[in-house]
Amino acid sequence: MRPLIPRVAAIHDLSGFGRSSLCNVLPILSTMGIQACPVPTAVLSTHSGGFDGYTFRDLTEDIPGFIRHWKELGLEFDGIYSGFLGSPRQVELVRELIHTFRTPKTWVVIDPVMGDGGSLYSSISKDMIGEMRRLIGEADLIVPNQTEAAFLLGEDPASHADTPEDLKRRLRALADLGPKTVLLTSAEDRTRPGEIGVAAYEKQSGRYWRVFSPKLQGSYPGTGDIFASVMLGSLLQGNSLPIAIDRAVQFISQCIKASDSYEYPRREGVLLERELPLLHTTALIGSYEEF
Repeated sequence: MRPLIPRVAAIHDLSGFGRSSLCNVLPILSTMGIQACPVPTAVLSTHSGGFDGYTFRDLTEDIPGFIRHWKELGLEFDGIYSGFLGSPRQVELVRELIHTFRTPKTWVVIDPVMGDGGSLYSSISKDMIGEMRRLIGEADLIVPNQTEAAFLLGEDPASHADTPEDLKRRLRALADLGPKTVLLTSAEDRTRPGEIGVAAYEKQSGRYWRVFSPKLQGSYPGTGDIFASVMLGSLLQGNSLPIAIDRAVQFISQCIKASDSYEYPRREGVLLERELPLLHTTALIGSYEEF
């Protein structure tokens, strides 16, 4: 039986302190009227961005039990959403979960978290690149940053698409790997200095979209989780792709602006709790454009 409200299987790690992964995904989706069903891939005392000495417990071998029990219960999902995955085995299990629960109405969203700033994260081995390339082939929508896009395409990870033509080429190349829709974050246009945003490509319609906003100075962990969660929530609410992008960019920009006005350790993430009520309001649409 279909759920009474939209339901998402959220496959992410869980940190006891610090706003990232499930600590961002769960409150955002819940605020947007969506039931978030967590599949924790690991439990940490804090997230790994800026904290030393954190504890870590790998939950890979618990995931098959989730899949088996949920299948016995006959659960159905409107969305399947994965973020940071720490090993090829976890990628394999996410593919199994997708094959088990996907229906024609399910949004499969993959955030291929592997690196940033031209290099892989220290916890990501090179063999994860090929595994992630296989995983995004299962996706309806992917949200890599520029570094992750380059690794997925076998290009120089330090390269940066910064013209409309470069962005379109990279978006098409990623779509050729299988996903129906590609969002490229950290998108820039050299003719628009001081701005940063998101570029998107819908394979079926052949349309390209982008949303730019002023480049903000604050740097916080977990913003990618926030962006992708608002995107998915907005799509499940029935919004179009450009409106969902617009809404997610506006929300994350507001979170950063509001947080930057307070003095506190940036490693804790944005002050999400203060801004969640904004997700109950109608977004001011107008910054998205077709290119």
